[in-house]
Amino acid sequence: MPRDVVEVVLVHPDLLGLYGDRGNALALGRRAAGHELHTRIVEVPAGQPVPEYGDLYLIGGGEDASMLLSHQLLRADRGLRRALAAGVPCLAVCAGLQMLSEEFVGPDGVARPGLGVLDARCPRLPGDRAVGEVVTRGVGPLQGRLTGFENHQGGAVLGADAQPLGLVEVGVGNGHDRTEGAVQGHVVATYLHGPVLVRNPELTDHLLEMATGRELRDLEDAPVARLRRERLRAADSHGLVRRWWHHVG
Repeated sequence: MPRDVVEVVLVHPDLLGLYGDRGNALALGRRAAGHELHTRIVEVPAGQPVPEYGDLYLIGGGEDASMLLSHQLLRADRGLRRALAAGVPCLAVCAGLQMLSEEFVGPDGVARPGLGVLDARCPRLPGDRAVGEVVTRGVGPLQGRLTGFENHQGGAVLGADAQPLGLVEVGVGNGHDRTEGAVQGHVVATYLHGPVLVRNPELTDHLLEMATGRELRDLEDAPVARLRRERLRAADSHGLVRRWWHHVG
C-alpha cells in the first residue's frame, strides 16, 4: 500500500557515518519533501536493537574497527536481517556492502561470514587502496550515470543472484571486473560515498519508490543538478579519467 510517511532507519550512525554517509538520510528527507512525502529518521546507535518496522534502511561506511564492531552487533541482533528478508528496501554503502555479503575479508586478512543478504563475496583488493572520484553507467532500473567518491580496500565478487549497480567508467568500483556495487531484490549496495544520495537524485527517487510503492514524478533540484555537473566534470578531466584496469591489471 502506498505510504505518505517514510520511516527511515539509520543503522549505527555512531559507527557507520564515514565520508558523509549520514547525509544520505538528509538527502532522502529533502527529496521526499519535494515529492510531498514526509520522512521520520530513526537513528539506531550501536548496542540498541534494530527495529523491524522501517520502510527504508540506511547503512553507511566505517573504519575497519567500527565496521567489525557493527558487524558483530548485527549478527547478534537479527532485526535488520528479518526486515530485509521481508523485502524492505535498503541502501548499504562501503562497509555496509561488505557486511551484507556472504563473506568479507577484514583488515587482518581473516575471512568472516557476512549477514548473507547479498550473493557476493568481498575479498581485499590487490595493490593500492581505491581512492578517488567514480563514475558508473547504471544498469537494471537505473540507466543514467552515477557519481561518487570511493575510499576502500575491499572488493566485491558478485554471484548469480546479484547484479551490479553500474558499470565503471572512471575509478575502481568492485575491483575485479568493470562492475560497481550490487543490487539484489530491494537491496542496493555500493562503494560510492559523496554522500551518494546527494549526488544522485535518481537513486534517491528509486529508493523512495520502493519504500512507498509510488511512482514519483520528475523533480528538478537546481543545486543538486549543479553539484552533479561539477563532480562529473571533475571526474572526466584533470587526469581523473582512470579506467578500472589501470588499478587492477
